[in-house]
Amino acid sequence: MKRIIVGLLTTLLFLGCSSKESVETDIEPMLVVGKNMAAFTLNDQHEKPHSIAANTKTLIFAFSKDIGHTCNEFFATKSDSYLSDNNALFIADVSAAPSIIKSMFIMPGLKEFKHPVLIIDDESVSKAYKSGQDDEKIIIVFMKDKTITAIKPVSTNLELAASIEAK
Repeated sequence: MKRIIVGLLTTLLFLGCSSKESVETDIEPMLVVGKNMAAFTLNDQHEKPHSIAANTKTLIFAFSKDIGHTCNEFFATKSDSYLSDNNALFIADVSAAPSIIKSMFIMPGLKEFKHPVLIIDDESVSKAYKSGQDDEKIIIVFMKDKTITAIKPVSTNLELAASIEAK
């Protein structure tokens, strides 16, 4: 009887330790030219939901910590209304950070910014947006009528400014 119980516990242990990788299905990329983003909604750093307005021309994605810092430092040098004046939204992916780090450090730090920062904090949502993108670059998504018209990875603040301010 003791061997049966040990065998069952061992089996349960192995089942509990199995990898989630084998269960995952293919993820449909969200950032694809021609894709309509009308259903896009994310909360900002103050937990206020944001959707894409009809006049939104640019989405700026930061998928890594360093890229997020680069973008936030750039936006801090601009007026509080810089993004809205240029019909742009900034999206930062914080999904890779552990929950305790997000709640104790990242979110309080983001709340200090005067510009809105939309937050991706779910790994499955993050994977859909990162799919096919270089997560070590700033990803600029150009839009017209809520539909993606072009995607451009950039590396510098000059390229970022030029992309946002292009009319």
